[in-house]
Amino acid sequence: MTDEQPNMRLSDRIDTSVPHSARIWNYWLGGKDNYPVDRVAGDQYLETFPGVADVARASRGFLKRSVAYLAGEAGIRQFLDIGTGLPTFDNTHEVAQRVAPTSRIVYVDNDPLVLVHARALLNSHPDGMTDYLDADLNDPENVLRAAAKTLDFTQPVGLILSGIMGHVANGDEARSIVRTLLDALPSGSYLSLNDGSSAVSGDAVAEAQEEYNEGGAVPYTLRSPEEIARFFEDLELVEPGVVTCPFWRPEPTEIGSPQPSDAYGGVGRKP
Repeated sequence: MTDEQPNMRLSDRIDTSVPHSARIWNYWLGGKDNYPVDRVAGDQYLETFPGVADVARASRGFLKRSVAYLAGEAGIRQFLDIGTGLPTFDNTHEVAQRVAPTSRIVYVDNDPLVLVHARALLNSHPDGMTDYLDADLNDPENVLRAAAKTLDFTQPVGLILSGIMGHVANGDEARSIVRTLLDALPSGSYLSLNDGSSAVSGDAVAEAQEEYNEGGAVPYTLRSPEEIARFFEDLELVEPGVVTCPFWRPEPTEIGSPQPSDAYGGVGRKP
């Protein structure tokens, strides 16, 4: 079997006739791994809510800072990143291994286009390790079984859920998935989670999201900051708690203070 044959089969799984959230997100971040249908959907969202590109960047910045915190101050050396999305700048393994080269990272996504690009995610530091799982967030038990081949679940793990839980519309079901994942991790593990909200921009982002959800892509549910905070129940929140993403441990900047965004997130430690 040649290397081309698996890639051809993956290509057959990529539906370019309907927009896809990972590709739209890639477009908003200035990437090139998207199709005309994704750019049309992305532009329609921008027409109603131009600030969505800032939300995408805020979410990405939070991911970078939270992973750097986990690999640095918290001493985490294993990461389970579910809902990886398309490779871009400062992927989880790049941030973690800059701080701690021995870090081990498992990425999880069920988008065939992400799998096509997984080689970029597997470019590990020689002292560490990265792996990629073609698996679904909605089957957390399967994710955990597969991830256990690379990660040692007797040692603390950083669970990364960046902009993914909004794809689980039912709040109770979403919290159950997160709880199942956390229950498998030992004391001293951490959750880094951020998701979309309409708390800052109100009707504009809510209207844009409704139009997006009706456009053929997998729907995404915006949640209030209070609902996002519920994912951290029974965890010890790291300061400053669950906040709009630009306000979570912002890095010094010469271009002014961070501005609130419709992405909210936090980091919590499992006791």
